[in-house]
Amino acid sequence: MEENTLKLLVKLTQEGQLSSLEERISSGGSAAVQTIRSKHFGRSGDTLLHYAARQGHLDIVQYLIKRVGMDVETYNNDYKRPLHEAASMSHLACVSYLLQEGAKVDSLKKADWTPLMMACTRRNLNVIQELLHHGADPALRNKDGWNSFHIACREGDPLVVQHLLLVTLDVWRTESKTRRTPLHTAAMHGCEEIVRILLERCGYTPDCADSCGVTPFMDAVRNGHLSVARLLLEKHQASPQATDMLGTQPVHQVAVTGQEEALWFLVRDLNVDVNQKATDMQLTALHYAAKEGHTSTIKTLLELGADLYVRDKKGRTALHMACIGQHADVARILLQLGLKDSEDASGTTARQLAKKPDIVRVFQCGVPDTS
Repeated sequence: MEENTLKLLVKLTQEGQLSSLEERISSGGSAAVQTIRSKHFGRSGDTLLHYAARQGHLDIVQYLIKRVGMDVETYNNDYKRPLHEAASMSHLACVSYLLQEGAKVDSLKKADWTPLMMACTRRNLNVIQELLHHGADPALRNKDGWNSFHIACREGDPLVVQHLLLVTLDVWRTESKTRRTPLHTAAMHGCEEIVRILLERCGYTPDCADSCGVTPFMDAVRNGHLSVARLLLEKHQASPQATDMLGTQPVHQVAVTGQEEALWFLVRDLNVDVNQKATDMQLTALHYAAKEGHTSTIKTLLELGADLYVRDKKGRTALHMACIGQHADVARILLQLGLKDSEDASGTTARQLAKKPDIVRVFQCGVPDTS
């Protein structure tokens, strides 16, 4: 078949024009039918059956399987089957038909994602129930160690999460390859109702930590999800002063992400020491904010009582960290606030760490008089 004809067939399939598609294929005779059965298109390697399933055109899916004779288990370059496509786009009728025609319910695409995992990226309980009814295993894990429950907790649909807990009671007892639990996932994405369900129905230990030492409370607060953070404090006895593998506490982590409301919450509401040093390099929240270039966060920290002149384990001030990060605006503000350039423990000044032209100019031009 000519290339233009093949492109037209893809277009007709995507648009759901069954009669025109059937007419074009029939006019090419048995040779055209044979070509369509095995033809993969583009860089993705999709077949017409993939296109039809993705768009939810059940009549075309039926035609391609019954009349053209396409294999229900045909796969593209990512090993995605038509069932993956239909499940990922919440096309219930196509999912049901493909399963009826013998599609393997737990087939794996690239990275070991099953159709149920794909379905859990959407908030369509009916599709998920259909896959489960045909034997889909919610406990199967992909290459990162996530199962369908992890994915559902990330998406945040309470009905889906509750149903998965109903059909597989222990599905919550899972960790990714980096030891992250579904509670971490829900907290990180600010899914408050899911966090509430997990705390009520599952047996997670307070401050359960992943392989980096990060707790669900840390995930919530450093991403600015304060309602979730409060819930973890009230219902799960989370610690606002737990430390990760690098010795950083939530106060340091929110300085890194620039979450200023979270800083107020930690320091003013929970009485966390704004000058608390991370146990690894003795960095404070001010050091972290300066290194990341968060000028507004630095002002907030100082308002909360941060020590402008504090030094880390290597004798570096926040000005050194600003220069390490090559943040001219931060260096300018710190100098304006009265922080003088000085040597660290190795005899290196902040100015010597400045490499980019704009931050070099900060030191060359001097500090403007703001009095």
